Amino acid sequence: MSAPIVYRPFLNGVYTVSAGLFRLGTSPKGQPLPWREDGAAETHTFALDDDYERFMVSKWAAHRRALHEYAGEANLSPKLRQAALEFTAGGLAADSGGAMTWDGQLFRNALLGWEARLEPCWGGLADLRRFDAPLAGLRSDLEPTGAFDFLALNAQEDLAIIAQDHQGGRDWLAATHVLSPERWDPRDKLGRDFVAVHSPVAGSGPMNTTAPRLVDAVIGRGPFVRFAWGVTGDDRLDHHPAVLDAKEAAGFSPNTAFVRVERQTLTGFPAAHGALFTIRPYVYPLEVAVGTPEQARALAAALRTMTQEQQIYKGLRGVLPDLLIWLEERGL
Repeated sequence: MSAPIVYRPFLNGVYTVSAGLFRLGTSPKGQPLPWREDGAAETHTFALDDDYERFMVSKWAAHRRALHEYAGEANLSPKLRQAALEFTAGGLAADSGGAMTWDGQLFRNALLGWEARLEPCWGGLADLRRFDAPLAGLRSDLEPTGAFDFLALNAQEDLAIIAQDHQGGRDWLAATHVLSPERWDPRDKLGRDFVAVHSPVAGSGPMNTTAPRLVDAVIGRGPFVRFAWGVTGDDRLDHHPAVLDAKEAAGFSPNTAFVRVERQTLTGFPAAHGALFTIRPYVYPLEVAVGTPEQARALAAALRTMTQEQQIYKGLRGVLPDLLIWLEERGL
């Protein structure tokens, strides 16, 4: 495994809430991201890196605490479930460098030391077997509830499934398995359409006006990758409202500030009338995220473009003045 990629989507100096879709995979001209540290094109759905153990510890703790607060289904068709789960199993195997395998029936993870036979159409799980492996002690006696739960517990990414009524065009969030949410409750989103899901996000109005076209594009013209980011006062992966202190941070310290970037992919299944949405958080110490004066100036510029509503939504009102002073000094 390798160190996590460093993404800096704030380098354009603007904070926006928009679709911001980049085509995933190589194109004739390639599509490198100017704010990816190594400048390479985005070609993968799933990432397996040195943070894998930390993700497993966090995700499994959330699972044991209250899985129902993070995961559920709402009118998910067997056809869409099958398309999403088969893609997930195959994608994890393809992107794991051999640590995970999938033969169409048996999914095996040699890092965690477990394997199971999956029935993607109905979400079934059978013949779960555990064996010795480098991280076998982490999973202990954790019992997955089905194929979707099992696959998601092997990935650093969180998973969600978007469905669309192919006759009326109505869309809804048909399944969630989001164990590392950022200040939102997956239960509030399940079964709701794109606009309802995103309306609480400060500044989402213009994006929501394009919802029908955006959902059509996600299902029929992907796959895509997009990024969201913010500054947070801790490096926790699980920011579910039920486990967070509701009080806003009162002060700023560079030693306890982090830039949290979410890498999100959207893969459509037109024949099944839906798409798989993955969310992978990257949490960088502030001094890593702005390792150069240019990066510090870019982050400061982007933060200044936030509206008051967006500052409140991101929990930055109490720390922003001192954060900007620190960034300005670092940008000299």
